[in-house]
Amino acid sequence: MEGTIYSLIPALLMLVLVLATRKVLLSLGAGVLIGALMLHDFSLPQSVNEIWLVFSTIFYAEGAWNTGNLYLLLFLLLLGIVTAFLTASGGSRAFGEWAIRKIKTRKGAQLMPAVLGVIIFIDDYFNSLAVGQIARPLTDRHRISRAKLAYFIDSTSAPITVISPISSWGAYIIGTLGSILAANEITDYGPLHAFVAMIPLNIYAFAALLLVFLTAFLRIDIGSMKNHEKRAMETGQLTDPNRGEIAGDLEQSFSDNVKGKIYHLIIPILLLIVGTVAFMIGTGINNTEGQADVLDIFANTDVNLSLFWGGVIAAAGAVILYSMQKSPKTNIGIVCIEGIKAMLPAIYILVLAWMIGSIIDSLATGEYLANLVQHVSLNPAFLPFLIFIVAGFMALATGTSWGTFGIMLPIAAEIAALTDIDLVLPALAAVLAGSVFGDHCSPISDTSILSSTGAGSNHIDHVLTQLPYALIAAGASTIGYLTLGITGQTWLALLLALAIIVVTALIIHKQNNAKSS
Repeated sequence: MEGTIYSLIPALLMLVLVLATRKVLLSLGAGVLIGALMLHDFSLPQSVNEIWLVFSTIFYAEGAWNTGNLYLLLFLLLLGIVTAFLTASGGSRAFGEWAIRKIKTRKGAQLMPAVLGVIIFIDDYFNSLAVGQIARPLTDRHRISRAKLAYFIDSTSAPITVISPISSWGAYIIGTLGSILAANEITDYGPLHAFVAMIPLNIYAFAALLLVFLTAFLRIDIGSMKNHEKRAMETGQLTDPNRGEIAGDLEQSFSDNVKGKIYHLIIPILLLIVGTVAFMIGTGINNTEGQADVLDIFANTDVNLSLFWGGVIAAAGAVILYSMQKSPKTNIGIVCIEGIKAMLPAIYILVLAWMIGSIIDSLATGEYLANLVQHVSLNPAFLPFLIFIVAGFMALATGTSWGTFGIMLPIAAEIAALTDIDLVLPALAAVLAGSVFGDHCSPISDTSILSSTGAGSNHIDHVLTQLPYALIAAGASTIGYLTLGITGQTWLALLLALAIIVVTALIIHKQNNAKSS
């Protein structure tokens, strides 16, 4: 069944179950089980062994610990500890009280995470978790639902990193472009030049970012987001009370310190940011042979290791600040345990997402979708549009933008080079755009999981509330890519897509106002 249409079954089953039950662990587990059974012709013993293998290799593979995954999981636990101390020290309370005096409107409170999401462009993981920690006290005070905060975080993190050359994504893409251009004997431009030229061709990234800011300005609440926002504003319940545990949200088994100061939040956050960035630069230089420039540093940096050490430094700073407070406080050990417990739901989801991603990779689902593109005969003008759609579905099914990049970028370049050399960059940009779109829709996307965690939102609530916004941005992007293929005019295609986003947002805004009046 590998590499055939049947390889889509686990991903489709998972998506159907998510929509039908809204139980993410059940849905992911069912996808893992069915995928393992398909890999081994429904032999139960071999399937059970396969499930154990994909689980164990998350932690230990080929005679060595899988340090990348371990560092990320440890970072999540450290982030839970940091979050707990930010609350217990009263830092979150103090920051929220200060921010609500300075930012007095819900509109301003919604703009804060959107702006931070654009500013913190060096890595999507770091963006997803750091923005949530900074913005949550403010958005909570203004009764902005956690689902909307998760949307702001997720829909700025990947779109900004995918168009920034100085980011972990940009460095990876530029490195990949070098081998692709060489393989297709394209010498008119180098990989950095190609990446910069592709920025305005990445239509979905700009459409998604514009829609985030329009949503903040105009209160564009659509789909189930309306229910979350209405409940938050009317009752103060920022999450659905009928949901179970929520990753990143503390159960409040301890009370926060009423004498806490803003610096009890600011200092640990600054330590997290400075520590992570410093280790990203340090590991990038250390992993680069010879003289390292900025792109080399970000291409060779160890993001997960850097996050881990940034988390260690931030947690240590938070503990020290808390221990220095003189007023009665909760035992440090209890605060740590509550912080760890708050992160366990995110870890469960992430581990199952990695498992089903491994199963889907073994079933060669991505290769099957890529082969469809290679064997379709069509007008070259439709190539960017088709690649955008296929890359989007591939990222949706596999839950990984980078995996889709690795499969689709070489294929898109080869097809475009053989069809029309002028379409190489639009085709490559369409891969990047489609991958981010699919990533935004996928319940097994690690970036979406971490965005839910950073916001303290139920993961499935985040996926379902973000989906209509992603579809609007994708709809505008498809028209943009059709225009690009037909006319060859980059800026016309981009501006048309953005105009569609603005018009759509204004129509929704007008309808919402009419219903509320």
